[in-house]
Amino acid sequence: MRKQTKIAALISAAAVLSVGGAMTAFAATGWQQENGTWVYYNRNEEKVTEQWQKSGDYWYYLDDNGEMAVDSLIDDNDDTYYVDVNGVMVTNRWVAVDNENAGDENEPNQWWYYFGANGKAYKRSDSATGDVSLKTINGKKYTFDTDGKMQYGWVKDGETQYDDNAWQDAEYYFGDENDGSMAEGWKEIAIRDDQSADAQPGDNYWDEDQTRWFYFKASGKKEKNQTGKTINGRKYGFDEYGRMNAGWVTEATTSNASVKDGGKQGIATYSNSFMNYSTPEDGARYTKGWFKVTPGYYLQKDKYEDGSDYWYYSDGNGKLVTNQIKTINGKKYAFDNYGRMISGFVVLQMQAAGTGYSSKDIVEKLDDENRYDTADNYNRFVKANEGLFRSGEVRAYYFGNSDDGSMKTGKQSVDLDGEKYTFEFEKNGSKKGVGINGMDDHKFYVGGKLTTADSDNKVEIVVLDSNNQLVTKSSVADALNAYSTSATQHFKSNGDLDYTEYKFNNLPTGAKAYVVNTTGAMVKSGTKKDGEDYKVKTSNYTVDWVRLEE
Repeated sequence: MRKQTKIAALISAAAVLSVGGAMTAFAATGWQQENGTWVYYNRNEEKVTEQWQKSGDYWYYLDDNGEMAVDSLIDDNDDTYYVDVNGVMVTNRWVAVDNENAGDENEPNQWWYYFGANGKAYKRSDSATGDVSLKTINGKKYTFDTDGKMQYGWVKDGETQYDDNAWQDAEYYFGDENDGSMAEGWKEIAIRDDQSADAQPGDNYWDEDQTRWFYFKASGKKEKNQTGKTINGRKYGFDEYGRMNAGWVTEATTSNASVKDGGKQGIATYSNSFMNYSTPEDGARYTKGWFKVTPGYYLQKDKYEDGSDYWYYSDGNGKLVTNQIKTINGKKYAFDNYGRMISGFVVLQMQAAGTGYSSKDIVEKLDDENRYDTADNYNRFVKANEGLFRSGEVRAYYFGNSDDGSMKTGKQSVDLDGEKYTFEFEKNGSKKGVGINGMDDHKFYVGGKLTTADSDNKVEIVVLDSNNQLVTKSSVADALNAYSTSATQHFKSNGDLDYTEYKFNNLPTGAKAYVVNTTGAMVKSGTKKDGEDYKVKTSNYTVDWVRLEE
């Protein structure tokens, strides 16, 4: 009940009582009017002092001079009462009394009291324990000190706390000085935190002066569940003082916790402990699912300083998905060790699983510095790590752009250093999305990249081992130097040399030689001429012979 309501109720009661409770003077005994005030004489014709006296339906108090008290607090046998401007004992009413110490140590201009049906002020017992002694008035809960003063704001040990840290130490909140009802549910409260700027740099809601959301349980105690609390079907987190978590916060344990210098940044287990909540200005909504923000100072300091936004995904507990390929709404996405959504063409190192490697758990994203920033570098990188690609420990993926990021499959055009190249990614199965490494539909792929002949060469020789894995890709001439030890000369009828025929008779055991053109297609049957006038004859895709005409 607010101040103005209380005053109105008090005036109304006083008006009724001044008429209905009018007193009649008696001779020698009873009520007498003296010097403009009322006194009372008992049967012994003695003036009554420091005592209650009833007249009609109302009680009045005679002070130590025997005069009827008006508009004042009455202390009687450790109980406190109030009489209105007509001297009537107030019952079932709020009363505001001027505070003679107003302004001292943030004390209010007036104190509110509530007087029950017996006229006694509600008080906290001198022997009471706990922070509050609750009284329910008109469906709301209030607390009073041992003098009967309604307490407000942050309350601890039965009294209002005025210092700046009161919100940290106190469990209960009772509104302002004119509405001291106990807070239940969500409450937005202005606080001051001198240490916040050091604790959470960069976030504007971590200024010294803050307006933050708190949640108070039915008991009145503030919620301080740091691991997450479901409220009305949504999950929220709170810090040790009860503030609803806002922006980037972490539940990092001692084993993976970052110190302020960011010593643990970039470790997936640390990033996974971060949770994100919207700011108090956005309605204190807990963030679950996708969100795009700048990384927090302690999550990734260098990107925080850049001010760049990234997509993140939090699970049902608000934890970041890290180092994982995750299916979300029927699509697959990948996240790095910082929890950022991965986009574009990437090579990932996968976690070992049983005798093979996981299709979803990532060790790390291999950066593209001198690895796959250009087509030539990528070719060299794959060649140097062909065993890792073949085993599945290292896999190439394509995840669309920075605003999409969903895994791509099938034929894709991938940009490497400004040039477009054809890639093919598995469409189904446990390797869905993985760049094909080997033969597919009589085309050969290395780390997903289609193997094609150089435009100047027109056709080139591809040598595959018994597992259809690449041994070499080279020009016809280089292939002959490597794999041919047989050359047969053929002459015309006039004795002139017609052509020299070569065979690939020195291939590795089980290996076969194929011809690939500039589109990446392997030549099934027929004769093709390269850029150096070598003719290559194939049957059922394998090379029969190579001829060089004179």
